[in-house]
Order: sequence, then structure tokens, then C-alpha cells
Amino acid sequence: MNTEKYHNLKLGERGAILSIFAYIVLSIIKLLVGHMSDSAALKADGLNNTTDIIASLAVLIGLKLARKPPDKNHRYGHWKSETIASMIASFIMLAVGIQVLIDAGSSLFEGSKEPPDIIAAYTGVFSAIAMYFVYRYNKKLALKINSKAVMAAAKDNISDAWVSIGTAIGIFASQLNMPWLDVLTAIIVGLLICKTAWDIFKQAAHELSDGFDETKLVVYQKVISNIFGVTGIKEIKGRNYGNNEVIDVVIFVNSTLDIKQAHDIATAIEDTLMKDYGVYEVHVHVEPH
Repeated sequence: MNTEKYHNLKLGERGAILSIFAYIVLSIIKLLVGHMSDSAALKADGLNNTTDIIASLAVLIGLKLARKPPDKNHRYGHWKSETIASMIASFIMLAVGIQVLIDAGSSLFEGSKEPPDIIAAYTGVFSAIAMYFVYRYNKKLALKINSKAVMAAAKDNISDAWVSIGTAIGIFASQLNMPWLDVLTAIIVGLLICKTAWDIFKQAAHELSDGFDETKLVVYQKVISNIFGVTGIKEIKGRNYGNNEVIDVVIFVNSTLDIKQAHDIATAIEDTLMKDYGVYEVHVHVEPH
């Protein structure tokens, strides 16, 4: 299973690399066209893509570090590297989002006499189409290798496509003698960047503080209770190492069982959760009942 997990991390790097390449190209195009057409919304969208470059780089670096095998100082491996990288990326994204809001707010108060050139809107439409295809690729890859990180990248891709569509709509609307709509769209993009940063930070902090989905624990508890020989469950806990779930459970068994019989019950629990539910590791402690 370890070999398969490490192989999936290697495959996941392809999605991160594709995202980085797409974001670099699109951010350059948007920033250049945004400055030439004097579109605050398109420039904000371009800055949004620069934060996506950082986020995708964080995912790529995290995936590479997570593939490192356990060593003397990391007996449990380096799986959490990906989560740490995501948290760092969220701080950078938040800083950029705040800067976009400051710039857009200043433009709004200064006022804009002319709407941006219509080429800015077409650039937004082109970017949305490009990001949609990147999203399709990453979503397919995420489902194939069962990767939360790559699926998160795919969701970021599709949200960027929607941001670009919103940018294009704002610029098209600004042509109707309402240039302030372009600036308003830039403010909305800035808020979306900040929200994305907060969502990434919240998820990373939850996992790094050993938070775990309670609904999954309920499912695992029912599964363990139905295994032959288990007379009760004293305690069950879960934590995440990157995309890997680790379950700790204390079970009760009949006190008349010998060591081998109790060990076989523990093994049955481990095999069921790992093979049928994709749990990475299961630690079972047996107590007599």
C-alpha cells in the first residue's frame, strides 16, 4: 500500500505542474492586457492567478516532500508537508487579496473617466475557457489517484474560471457608460481571493491540529462493531497525515480468548478498514471484557 501511495503522489505532481504552467501564462497575459486596457478587474484577476501559482507551487513542493520515506527524525513519514505548504500559501494569498482590495478601493474613490478597452473582456473569456480544461484534467486525475490535494487544486481551477467569467461580465457592463463596474468587479475578485485564502488556512489548521471528520468516525465505529469477536468499543480516534487517515481504536473482546484469537480480531479490523475504506493505518488496542 505504501508503494501505491507514493506512486499516487508522483502522479499528483502532474496536476500541480499543469496548473503552474497555466497560471503563469494566464497571469502574464492578464496583467499585460490589464495595464494596456486600463482594466482594474483584469489586473486583479491577473494578481489572483499569481497567488494561484504560489498555491500550486506549494502543492507541488508538498507532494515532493511527502514522498520522502520515514527517517530518524520523522518516524511517521513526511505526509504533513503538503498541509504545511498549503498553510504557507494561504498567508501569501491573503496578503495579495488585501492588496487587490486596497488598489481597487483607491481607484473607486479616485473615479475612472473611461471604461477599459473591450479586449480586456475577451481576455477574461479566453482565460475562463482555458481554466475549465485544466479543471477537467485535474478532476479526472484526482478521482483516479484519490487525492484531496489534487481535487482541491481542481476546485481552485474551476473557481478561477468563474472569477474570469465574472471579470469579463464586469468589463462588458462597464462599456455601458458605467466604468465604476470594472473597479467594483476588482473588489469582488479581491474578496474572493481572501475567502479562498481563509478556506485553505482553515482546512490546513484543522488537519494540523489533528481535527477529523466526525461522520467518518461514526461509520468506522459501526463497521468495527459488526466484526466478529468485538464485544464493544471503548474509544475511537482519527487523524490525518496529509491525505492519509490513521485510526486509533480500543476494543473490548471476551476475556476468555487467548492472545492469538484476540490478535486475529485486531487483524480483521485493520484489514477491513484499510482494504474496504482506504484507511492508511489502523492501531488497535485490545482489552478484556
